[in-house]
Amino acid sequence: MMAKKPPKPAPRRIFQERSKITALPLYFEGFLLVKRSEYQDYKHYWTELRGTTLFFYTDKKSTTYVDKLDIIDLTCLTDQNSTEKNCAKFTLVLPKEEVQLKTENTESGEEWRGFILTITELSVPLHGSLLPGQVIRLHEVLEREKKRRIETERTSSSFPEKGKEPIEDYVDVLNPMPACFYTVSRKEATEMLETNPSLGNMILRPGSDSRNYSITIRQETALPRIKHYKVLSVGKNYTIELEKPVTLPNLFSVIDYFVKETRGNLRPFIYSTDETLGQESTTEGRRERLKKNLHIA
Repeated sequence: MMAKKPPKPAPRRIFQERSKITALPLYFEGFLLVKRSEYQDYKHYWTELRGTTLFFYTDKKSTTYVDKLDIIDLTCLTDQNSTEKNCAKFTLVLPKEEVQLKTENTESGEEWRGFILTITELSVPLHGSLLPGQVIRLHEVLEREKKRRIETERTSSSFPEKGKEPIEDYVDVLNPMPACFYTVSRKEATEMLETNPSLGNMILRPGSDSRNYSITIRQETALPRIKHYKVLSVGKNYTIELEKPVTLPNLFSVIDYFVKETRGNLRPFIYSTDETLGQESTTEGRRERLKKNLHIA
């Protein structure tokens, strides 16, 4: 029986939007069955390995992940004997949890194992049954990950603060704001979400003062509802004003919180890079474009 063909990558537009949201390079992708400590059973995810993080999507076409797993502190990867035919099963042992992974065939299992060990140990595993072409890919990914870490450390060391707590989530060093941030008013944000529902349903924008921020969301119910949440800048952190306030280290974490708490029902509002919209890189340019698109004087 011939082995299954590897799954095709996600379409270019989806890949670009995921890259904006995660702000990390893509090393490997494919379907995985995942069982975390809080899961009762395995969940079937389209999975991307970006940097040292696994991002889980409900399907290949979803632009926003529903869960993620940082594996930079991987203690070990242990293989498990599987009673299922043509299936690979292994466990990721991390400081705070053990995560079980299962692949649809043994070949993809070898690939996932190779890529995970390469980026966590910063060396290509010598044992395994990968083909020469696959081993070459591992060496290419290894060099990219080494370069990424050097650039990340260089960027971090350029900040004058000493003794600063490490940031827990990922910030795009070229664009310090999440991709769904727009310098627009409350009214403009509402019109954007109502006019373009397919592009997402959550916008980060400046607050009524110049120091804080707000989140505008459009909930898909029987009658679509618009809600606004205040995000207060408190020292080096950000606090979401909820019944039980939530404090997070950066604005990327704020967006991530809303996505995870709604299990992906809330999606960052992002103009597709395939359209003429979204071509301007500056905030002012984006705002002028938005005004023109919304016919705002």
